[in-house]
Order: sequence, then C-alpha cells, then structure tokens
Amino acid sequence: MLDPVSQHADDNPSTLSLQSPAGRESVPATQDYASLDHFLASIGTRAFRFAEIGLRQREDSLDAVQDAMMKMLKYQDRPSAEWTPLFWSILRSRIVDIQRRRTFRLRWLAPSLERDDGSMPDWTDDGPDPSRTHDGREAYARLSEALGRLPRRQREAFSLRILEELDVATTAQAMGCSEGSVKTHLSRARDALQKQLEDWR
Repeated sequence: MLDPVSQHADDNPSTLSLQSPAGRESVPATQDYASLDHFLASIGTRAFRFAEIGLRQREDSLDAVQDAMMKMLKYQDRPSAEWTPLFWSILRSRIVDIQRRRTFRLRWLAPSLERDDGSMPDWTDDGPDPSRTHDGREAYARLSEALGRLPRRQREAFSLRILEELDVATTAQAMGCSEGSVKTHLSRARDALQKQLEDWR
C-alpha cells in the first residue's frame, strides 16, 4: 500500500514545461478516488520527486513520503476531496522538519541535487524510445537542479502548481498561504528558472 516510488504511466518527465498547464485542466481538489489506498498509490512517485528536490537525499526523501502517507491514514474517513491539499501540506511540513533538523546538526545542504555517492536522481521512464528516455531524464535532471537553487517557497509553488498541476486554491491550501502569494512565488520561480535554463533550452 505505502509505496512512495511506484512508477505510473503519467509520470513522463519529457512533457515538462515552465508554463502553467495550457489546454488541459489543472488537477482539481475534488478528484474522486475509490479509496485512500488508491489515492496514495497514485501520488507516491510524484511525492517522492517533490521530496527529493527539496531534501537532495534519497533516504530522507523516502522517509518523508512514508511519514506523510502514514499520517494520512488518520484522515481516511475525510472526504476524498480533502486528501490532495491535506497530503501535500503534511509532506511539505515533514520536509521542512527534516531541513530544520539538518540545520540544527550543522549538516549543510549540498549545492546541487547530487546524492551522497555523487550521482543524480534517476528519473525512470519505461517508454520504448531510448532517445526519448534519455532526453526526458536529462530534462528532468536539469529542471530539478535549477529548482534546487530556488528559495523554498518558490520551489514549492512551482512544483505543486506546474509539476503537479494543482489549481491555485489547492496549492494555497497545501502551502498555507493566500492565492495571491502562490501567484507571486510562482511568477518569481518561473522567471528564475527561465534564466537558469535559457542556455539549455
């Protein structure tokens, strides 16, 4: 049930864009799920990516997602419409807790997304085209590295609003701020990312 890194077909890094989702609906907070298990299974991989961008360490990221999923079990009787903002809020708080604990222990964060062994996160893509797989992984690795340089609130706004395609209201709930703040953080994040990735694009 609680598998943070199971692979789903819609997790295709080659489709990433710095722009707000166009031509399709943002993920609504009212999306229905058959059960909490179904919800957690659908969100596990994306939650792990979100955590690893923020924490830059695989084991801590797995722990953060697992803890968030365990805490969600207490809310399985809540309406499914509440699960999306609630989960992202719990995970976000857990990531912040881990970051604060690291600071207290003087374990400073690395300047990039390299893992302890010096490798980059391996965003798997089971697509049949090897060149597309390579391009997708490279695109996500570059974006992840650029996201890691952003201030925390900008990174959260971009990850939830653009990568997760949550609507503004749900993003604001998850981040514990106003919708206007979400838009401000997102605008600044997009400007910074476009500058960082201009030479690659």
